Amino acid sequence: MSAPRTAVLQVINAPDRTGTRFALLALALGGFGLGTTEFASMGLLPFIAEDLDASIPSLGHAIALYALGVVVGAPLITSLTARVERKRLLLGLMSAFTVGNVLSATAPSLEWLYVARFLSGLPHGAYFGVAAVVASSLVPRERRGRAVARVALGLTVANIVGVPLAAVLGGTLGWRAGYGLVVAIGLLTVAALALWIPRTRKGGGVSVAQEVRALGRPQVALTLLAGSVGFGGMFAVYTFVSPILTEFSGLDISAVPWVLALYGVGMTAGSLLAGPMLDRSIERTALGAGAVSGVALAFFGLFAHSAVAAVLGVLWIGLMGALFSTALQMRLLREAKDAPSLTAAMNHAAFNLANAMGAFLGGAVISAGWGYRAPAWVGVGLAVAGLLILGYAARLHRAGDAPASSPVRTGPSWASLAVADLQVLLPEPAHPRPALAGSARTTSWADLGRRRGGIPRPGDRSPLSLPPAVGHDGRVRTGGGS
Repeated sequence: MSAPRTAVLQVINAPDRTGTRFALLALALGGFGLGTTEFASMGLLPFIAEDLDASIPSLGHAIALYALGVVVGAPLITSLTARVERKRLLLGLMSAFTVGNVLSATAPSLEWLYVARFLSGLPHGAYFGVAAVVASSLVPRERRGRAVARVALGLTVANIVGVPLAAVLGGTLGWRAGYGLVVAIGLLTVAALALWIPRTRKGGGVSVAQEVRALGRPQVALTLLAGSVGFGGMFAVYTFVSPILTEFSGLDISAVPWVLALYGVGMTAGSLLAGPMLDRSIERTALGAGAVSGVALAFFGLFAHSAVAAVLGVLWIGLMGALFSTALQMRLLREAKDAPSLTAAMNHAAFNLANAMGAFLGGAVISAGWGYRAPAWVGVGLAVAGLLILGYAARLHRAGDAPASSPVRTGPSWASLAVADLQVLLPEPAHPRPALAGSARTTSWADLGRRRGGIPRPGDRSPLSLPPAVGHDGRVRTGGGS
């Protein structure tokens, strides 16, 4: 019996252990820059509005246009550049990203800012998809999950460090300095990629047409739709979190960066909790996280007038958003394991479509005069709609006799396993047999998606945008943020 065709990436002159760490750092630095620019605009809104004499809702369109750039660029760039050498493609994507943010920092008017944000978003999804493939191919099979985790960690750290720092710069030096920070990160990333990423060549694998056909499967399409709609609830609130906290909750503008950092902490906590919960059941975790996300948004809508409650609500929304997004990513991987590259890109596209939808609808209700509490109720509606779509998909999944959960196992609790997932934040132990210079490593991406009944097998790794880790019992735990 012939082996199935798989997407293969060969590394030319593979680096040794130290070189591999520097290569993963370069890839993670790009994720840090992308995560910072995606969310920094939320903290900069009041400063941009004052400088460009624009309304807060109209600036929500700039955030939506960045997200639409991701939606357009992720599948388009991934498909058109399938034959481009991966290092060259990474350099091109980060160069385009940097230029887009230069245009954002120098935009003379609101209309130019719209164009600049759209262009900045085009490389986003494609970069994360390519970076995951390259990171996985740099290490032996048993270390692929940690390699992808190191890259995705840049996106998580951006919400804790990069976004608050951009907000601080915006408040002290002007909003253009916030985007200037992103430009500096982009230039540093281009230099790091040029120095530390080895050249690659692609062997035989699935065709672009095959990957596109995988997106037409009902379970894949429904999962993407559930993410596009359900995750929009979080963005309806987070897009306008700065004016909500200052104009409605009564916080001083100087406190906003700290609240943004707290949101990043919530996302990190959610990603750590997701691994052990998904080990028990992908379906129950996804449905439960979607439902509790709606409750968190309702809590924010009811009590946002209280500064303490609003801050707790932001933390809660970040935590549940990470749980929900991780569960949907695992579901996508299970249902389209033979199309990892395009699926990874489309996953980012789906969540950024949610970003665009949430920003647009949240701005619309504020413009209609319904106040800063209204985006939370828009969020509740989107969360419920996404939950209904996901529930329908789960029902179809059960009807197809494909188990959605693993048998109940005895052993450590999910809480203790989540604590064990913190290992992903620790330095990677030295590998006993470092690679020799001039060697080539091969990655089979079909191996990354194998699942039994929707549950990760021990030793599996996934090309997700959220960090997986190895728990103390040796199982792979997967989590992270969009």
